[in-house]
Amino acid sequence: MKQTILIKTLSILLLLINVLGKNVTAQTVISGTVTNNKQKPMIGVSVTIKDSYDGATTDSAGKFKFTSTEKGKKILEFTSLNYKPQQQEVELNGTLLNVTIVMREEITELTAVVISAGSFEASDRKRAVAILDPIDIVTTASANGDVTGAIKTLPGVQQVGESEGLFVRGGSASETKTFIDGSLVNNFFYSGVPNIAQFSRFSPFLFKGTVFTAGGYSALYGQALSAALILESIDLPDQSTGNFSISVLGLSGGYQHLAKNKKSSFGFSYNYNNLAPAFKIIKQRQDFEQYPAYHTADANFRIKTSATGIIKYYGYFSFNKLAFAQNSIDSIPYLEKFALKNHNHFHNLSYRENLGNGWKLQLGMSYSNNADDINSNMQKENKEDVLLTGLEFKNFGLDTKGEYWNAKLVLEKRLAGLTAIRWGGEYNQAKDVLDYEMYNGTIWQTTIKEKLAAAFAEADFYFTNKLALKTGLRYEYASLVNKANLAPRLSLAYKLKNSWQASLAYGMFYQNPEKRYLPSANALSFMKATHYIGQLQRVKNNQTLRTELFYKKYDNLLKTNLEQGQQRATDNNGFGDASGIEFFWRDKRTLPFFDYWVSYSYVHTKRDYLNFPYAITPNFVAKHNASLVTKKFVQSLKTNFNTSYTFASGRPYYNIVKNGNSFVFNDRGTTPNYHNVSFSLNYLPNIGKTKAKMFPIYVLQVSNIFNIKQIYGYQYSYNSIRKEAIMPTSRMFVFIGAFISFGVDRSDDVMNNAL
Repeated sequence: MKQTILIKTLSILLLLINVLGKNVTAQTVISGTVTNNKQKPMIGVSVTIKDSYDGATTDSAGKFKFTSTEKGKKILEFTSLNYKPQQQEVELNGTLLNVTIVMREEITELTAVVISAGSFEASDRKRAVAILDPIDIVTTASANGDVTGAIKTLPGVQQVGESEGLFVRGGSASETKTFIDGSLVNNFFYSGVPNIAQFSRFSPFLFKGTVFTAGGYSALYGQALSAALILESIDLPDQSTGNFSISVLGLSGGYQHLAKNKKSSFGFSYNYNNLAPAFKIIKQRQDFEQYPAYHTADANFRIKTSATGIIKYYGYFSFNKLAFAQNSIDSIPYLEKFALKNHNHFHNLSYRENLGNGWKLQLGMSYSNNADDINSNMQKENKEDVLLTGLEFKNFGLDTKGEYWNAKLVLEKRLAGLTAIRWGGEYNQAKDVLDYEMYNGTIWQTTIKEKLAAAFAEADFYFTNKLALKTGLRYEYASLVNKANLAPRLSLAYKLKNSWQASLAYGMFYQNPEKRYLPSANALSFMKATHYIGQLQRVKNNQTLRTELFYKKYDNLLKTNLEQGQQRATDNNGFGDASGIEFFWRDKRTLPFFDYWVSYSYVHTKRDYLNFPYAITPNFVAKHNASLVTKKFVQSLKTNFNTSYTFASGRPYYNIVKNGNSFVFNDRGTTPNYHNVSFSLNYLPNIGKTKAKMFPIYVLQVSNIFNIKQIYGYQYSYNSIRKEAIMPTSRMFVFIGAFISFGVDRSDDVMNNAL
């Protein structure tokens, strides 16, 4: 009996040994090497047999080895972060198997180098280089809630206070253009007033994305020799909201309604501002007969047409007026009166859609209308109008009316990874009518019509996550000069170690002659600027460091002559150049709830244009510009403290007069250095209160708190005997207000901005 049991046991053991032996002999040993496309070994690559648990991870030499009992044709899968998954079919038959695999980088927006030479960008798509968002703008102490006021704290932009606009890298304000949702915006600023800079018309909260390019911008945009400010409006709001604000300057209110299905929204707002209360307390250099008063209203609707498509409309209307008198530099003790009434409206309709298979479509159309009614008169001290011999030209009326149409189409095809091509066309049509009434009733009428057609093509090539190239070509034909141009653009970016990247940019940019100097008796051509930019940048852990070198060459600039007391274009024989270096540092990491940035720029430029006797530095250019902006949120006080300091070295000033057939200097010099320290605080009493229905933000803002005397330049009398400093209307300005929102707590945005 025992013998029988022993025999059976031995039989079972032999059977098990036989089965195990067969299984062991059926195992396949799989080994190999994984490298990248530079033939360097890759560590940590996961190697598995699809739909099984068998696999391994590569070592420091890129090698792997494991065994498997799987049989037949199988798929080996290779995966690694930031690399494209690879697959290889193999036959598992119990023999030794050796595999060699080359992994290629997966190019994504999170890991790819950013093409950024010449550009500061803040948008949902490029958070890696985010610079200024709407909260940044309204909490920058020196910006006064204005988009361009905040842009002036970035390197490359001049601190020009006597004229509106952005003066960039030696260029005049007319050389910077603004675009909203791809469409050119005419009259982005309120109409000009002698020696008083005007604000931009649009609220920063209208925009979710801001791109400021000081050169080297995309071929999708044109007609700007120096820079482009590209703004993208918000899509649907997060929820229905209402808002109300009251200040010493006026009041405003608005409402945004989001449909229950969150596929559409509409909204409207109205603002009224009157500077009378402030100007009565803070004495102005001008004697205002009509204090500046502004009525503005806007409306919008947005409709989601699909998961990826949206139609957006934005409409804006404004009316403003002012009138003031000031001592005449031409005839003491007489006064000079200036009065302005302005009507402006702007409409923008855009459509965006993903068409599938990597195709995208963008359509846009805009219309704007601007009308100015300007009157100028000499007056006695009792404000009675008077006509003075030799100064009759000081008494005039000027009516201007402008209509502007813009239409644009962009098609984009996404290829492998982030590589994409896009092309399209643009059409602009403008009509400006000017009626000039002289002191004796004579009326001169000028009508300038302009049509501009453009076609463009552009491609983004992402060869690896470290190397990218953007190349583009823009063609334009302008009826104003009856000529065409072809402008190439090129940008290259390479990612270095430790989050550093280097970029290069080159491009040609053309622009029509400025209309203020037209009509001309002679045939004119495009003005031209060629940009060369080199950039080094590091963005990591809420810190940004960048420096840029640039060189800009001007050709075919306008030259002017005096005709009936007005500067009129004569030819395109002007030229010039600009070069410099810029630095920018922003830190939101080092200290809790503290955000600051520092910028510095140096520019050397000379140009021979307008009535300049020869190539000189324009009077709007300071060689050195610097800004320091700080923002600190104190949780215990529920208050955001903001300061800013801006500096500009002295700017040149000239008195250029005509001597026979040429222009000469009657006087020249340099203004004192410019300093401005501004301060603001935002008190958020309901921050953190989850059940609050109303979310107020109380604001106090003081500009030039040390009351520093600032001189922008000098103006001269008609006979060049006297000169007078051009200064701000007041040395210091104070703003007090409350902004209240209903339905959504905007106060968190103020705090999170400093995180």
